[in-house]
Amino acid sequence: MRTDDFWQLIDQARAGGGGEPHAVAARAVALLAQREPEEIVGYARHQARVLAASHRVDLWGAAYLINGGVSDDGFHHFRGWLMTQGRAVFARSVADPDSLAEVPQVRAASLSGEEFACEQMLTVPWEAYRKATATDLPAERDPVPVPDLNDFWDFDDEDEARRRLPKLAALFVEPPGE
Repeated sequence: MRTDDFWQLIDQARAGGGGEPHAVAARAVALLAQREPEEIVGYARHQARVLAASHRVDLWGAAYLINGGVSDDGFHHFRGWLMTQGRAVFARSVADPDSLAEVPQVRAASLSGEEFACEQMLTVPWEAYRKATATDLPAERDPVPVPDLNDFWDFDDEDEARRRLPKLAALFVEPPGE
């Protein structure tokens, strides 16, 4: 499966899922299950590459600010939600995590406290494969390496958050002296 095919399927799921992340994931399962098993395997491989590319410290910091804290699993689920937002938002946030401050749902969350996660989006290829074949998705023979994140910063350090993610910090971190 090519990059364009991967994101086109997600776009189709978004169009039919009403934009709600869990509905997008359910629609993606239904759409992918209609494909040949090797295409589902290709989707799984591409998803692994997308998740590896987004396994970045500053994106984790952005998720931490937006969700008011986020664990390892929480960061993974946040990236599942991010996939449901489509290719443009996903790619832009990987290149510039602070750009998430321009996403309307994120701006609204600064007032509502809404958190973003979609674990279901991460299980799409496994569910689709089982639906299509009544068997488990084959194990990946050459798993995509996940980058080592050895340059963490203290996500609770408000000054560092303001320096690294100024637009998000303006939404989610109280101004100094308050």
